[in-house]
Amino acid sequence: MKNIIYIFFIGLTVSCSNDSQDAPLPAKSEPVGVLAKDTSGLVIAFYFNDSLKEGFTYYKEIDEEVSRKNLTFQNELQRMSKVYENFVTKKGAEAQQGFLSENEMMKVQQKAQQMEADIVQYQQREGAKLEAEVMKKLTAINNKVKSFGKKFSEANGIDLLMGYADGGQINYVNQSMDVTRSFIEYLNKEQKSIEEEL
Repeated sequence: MKNIIYIFFIGLTVSCSNDSQDAPLPAKSEPVGVLAKDTSGLVIAFYFNDSLKEGFTYYKEIDEEVSRKNLTFQNELQRMSKVYENFVTKKGAEAQQGFLSENEMMKVQQKAQQMEADIVQYQQREGAKLEAEVMKKLTAINNKVKSFGKKFSEANGIDLLMGYADGGQINYVNQSMDVTRSFIEYLNKEQKSIEEEL
């Protein structure tokens, strides 16, 4: 019995040693061109993204304009839906009371279908236009914040300026690195040139 176990272990050892010789070695990768930098003088700062929405005047103006357009869109959609519902309710009651002929009922049904289609078309068309406008304005604002963030950082000797948001990739930032107020003041001061370029 001992001999069987001994032979089994010898066979296992030989097969394992053969496998390791047959396996190809991984190819050496070329070194990546990484620039080593002394980080002792590195200046890192951050700003709260949400504070930009509240403190950056231009951002607030755009947000209010978009909100007004969205409210107008929603109100028109509600108005159209209410007209449709009133029409269907009124004509449904007339049909139940026998006030409509078969021909009139077909016309009512066609009109109701057209009204419903108009609502869907309005919602899709105007909703898509509004969404495209919002995306365009937000992209423009984000590009300007990025551009002026670079200028702000250069003027203040900041090597790395980060936007911080809850749920973002940054878990913790020391409050001593917070430049939110200064950055918003800078953006508001530069607002005229931001508006001209947008």
